[in-house]
Amino acid sequence: MSDVANLTSVIDAVVSNISDGVILVNALGHVVYHNSSASKLLDLGEIPDLDTIDEQTGIHLPRLMSGRKGQTLPAATSDATASDTLHFEHNVGDKDGEHTLEFNVSHLDLPQLSDPLQLVVVNDSTRIRRLDTLISQTKSHKLITQNATMKRIIDTLGQVAPTRATVLLQGESGTGKSMFARIIHENSSRAHKPFVKLNCAAIPESLLESELFGHVKGSFTGAMKDRPGRFQSADGGTLFLDEISEIPLHLQPKLLTALEEQQFHMVGSDEVTNVDIRVIAASNQDLEQMVSEGKFRADLYYRLGVFNLEVPALRDRSDDIPLLIDHLCETLVARGYPERLQCTEEALSLMLDYPWPGNIRELANAVEHAMILAREGVVSTDCLPRNVREYRAAGSSAYQDSDSSLEAQRAEITNALNEAGGNRAEAARILGIDRSTLWRRLHRLGLA
Repeated sequence: MSDVANLTSVIDAVVSNISDGVILVNALGHVVYHNSSASKLLDLGEIPDLDTIDEQTGIHLPRLMSGRKGQTLPAATSDATASDTLHFEHNVGDKDGEHTLEFNVSHLDLPQLSDPLQLVVVNDSTRIRRLDTLISQTKSHKLITQNATMKRIIDTLGQVAPTRATVLLQGESGTGKSMFARIIHENSSRAHKPFVKLNCAAIPESLLESELFGHVKGSFTGAMKDRPGRFQSADGGTLFLDEISEIPLHLQPKLLTALEEQQFHMVGSDEVTNVDIRVIAASNQDLEQMVSEGKFRADLYYRLGVFNLEVPALRDRSDDIPLLIDHLCETLVARGYPERLQCTEEALSLMLDYPWPGNIRELANAVEHAMILAREGVVSTDCLPRNVREYRAAGSSAYQDSDSSLEAQRAEITNALNEAGGNRAEAARILGIDRSTLWRRLHRLGLA
């Protein structure tokens, strides 16, 4: 067996099943080895040589024909490093959209080889790039988080945004569902088209059909001229239907048809109007429960919920509260509120304990309330809204209803942490609470 054959058999044992494509090229430009991932990424079966790749994919790999070190790609498409590794990218399109392939080409000089080989490593960097773009978008939209659940949601957004799928956002009021909807739109192929929002709860039932689909002149009293609806305004882009649970039952079949067929009749018209839209819906009600109660059509629910996303309540991501407070303070300072305010430990503890039924919207109001009442640069408990101050005193927390003293509570948590070797997730399991609850108690008891 030749030296090259020996080498390729060893390499195959190592890289045959990895997701990156691996290609070995000799000095003549012939491919002496490639794994199955390389075939899949390049959408080729056999890969005999570099010319085949160029001709069938349009990807111009470097012609390192002589095997000499120091050769580089054309300046427009390459980046030669000190280690003689060439890096370049190429965008390819398929049925799933555009993908970015990343190539790294380096020399493989081994003592047992009479002639050096070129090692080409290919990977699909599309998902990473989409996630980088999405993270940038979330920052621009002020989506502040360090919470693991929220980070998983951001990752999921990166996967669903480029598709045409209808998305249903469910969660309590004030959790930021409209922000998520806009992030999805701005990371889709429709980003350059309109993003149109309609709060279904804010429109009188008698006018909702016209608001959605538009009307023609004379279709009802007061219809003095033709008027397009939100469906027409969103053509080519995204229509965000907030509080979708407020759509009356008699209107739901028309909405379902419009979603499925991308066409409808304006109020008072027999002509068909065609549109190309993506719908994102949101609700603070449990739509599945409404379906079981006969208050929402099952077929519309399943059509809206091609992709369901549950936006967590603030009390379920309490580790984000200090970050959000800092961000809200910065925003208010930019509006003219005092700078460099200090928050007492007791005031922060009260805010960490409070369940925030109004979520981020309520937190924002509480922070502004506290900044207004701050004295000598300090936010004390007296500066907080009454419902936040009185929550603990009312005994709303089951943990605080315990007869244990603060020292006993500290000892209980300290013992659990010691038993868990400092692992908070394991300590929470020992205590029979979730991690966010443990996090709040650590702050309240001065153990954070």
